[in-house]
Amino acid sequence: MGLLRHLGIALAALVCACAPAADTDDVTGAEGLTTLRFATDWRAQAEHGGFYQALATGEYEKRGLKVEIIQGGPGVNVPQLLAAGAVDMGMGSNSFIVLNLAQEKAPVKAVAAFMQKDPQVLIAHPDQGIETIADLKGRPILLSDASVTAFWVWLKSKYGFSDDQIRKYTFNSAPFLADKRVAQQGYVTSEPYTLEKEAKLKAKVFLLADDGYPSYATMILVPQSLIDQNPAAVQAFVEASAKGWNDYLNGDAAPADALIRKDNPEMAQDVLDQARAKMKSYGIVDGGEAKTAGIGTMSDVRWAEFFRMATEQGVYPKTLDYKKAYTLQFVAPAAK
Repeated sequence: MGLLRHLGIALAALVCACAPAADTDDVTGAEGLTTLRFATDWRAQAEHGGFYQALATGEYEKRGLKVEIIQGGPGVNVPQLLAAGAVDMGMGSNSFIVLNLAQEKAPVKAVAAFMQKDPQVLIAHPDQGIETIADLKGRPILLSDASVTAFWVWLKSKYGFSDDQIRKYTFNSAPFLADKRVAQQGYVTSEPYTLEKEAKLKAKVFLLADDGYPSYATMILVPQSLIDQNPAAVQAFVEASAKGWNDYLNGDAAPADALIRKDNPEMAQDVLDQARAKMKSYGIVDGGEAKTAGIGTMSDVRWAEFFRMATEQGVYPKTLDYKKAYTLQFVAPAAK
């Protein structure tokens, strides 16, 4: 479900510094509201619940915004949409996407992170003596191409995993089910539930973030032009989204779920319910730095940690000015 979010990494370099930004000179409609088109990274799902909740309950409108959520899907590339001016804001799935944009000198910044923990997991069979991520060293792991250039970098850095473990993942769990030695990638909010429901397999699930994977997830990417021309609209979007996320997780999720299922009729209510429960129990949205600084927060310390890990693995040059990838202007920073 959410795994294809990482497709944005491979194509993010197509966004260059000269790319056209969304037109921010004519975004106020007849109602006096500022119109913002916000692109998500996948089809509507619980992992987007806070944004749909803010839309459904009028939190954006209360702050002077008319927000249109444009759902993603296979082949949809958020950085490309931003570059073409097709949307005003977009969702950044992980920190690699954001730093890729900075490396390409794209005039886009992350302004908030609505998932303090990347939901990425590794999944193993329960009867293979696998008790920790480290136990997967040397075992075949099903990975998508995009994941090889993302969290796999961290796994190699921390656990000494090697590329000869990689097996091609085509978003089909059949090879995993057929071979108990094989592990596969997934999202904590998706594949473990699907495997248990459809294959009756209660798998071993390892959330990378709980072992120190430092990537943020579900970041809001905004062109520098919009930040410069209408910072109040950006601030309003961040604040309304934070309220939406709090309400979705801790209040009545029905308004958001109704909009999600309208946009994505294939989405089942039981899948939404379990994903919301997983986000709560794992502290995906309101854990970590958000416990004290609030939902959506980011910090220089966390970005520096991620950049150090990535540069040690040769992903980025140490001379990259990674701080141009984000701004703390619109969030209560956890630590500067």
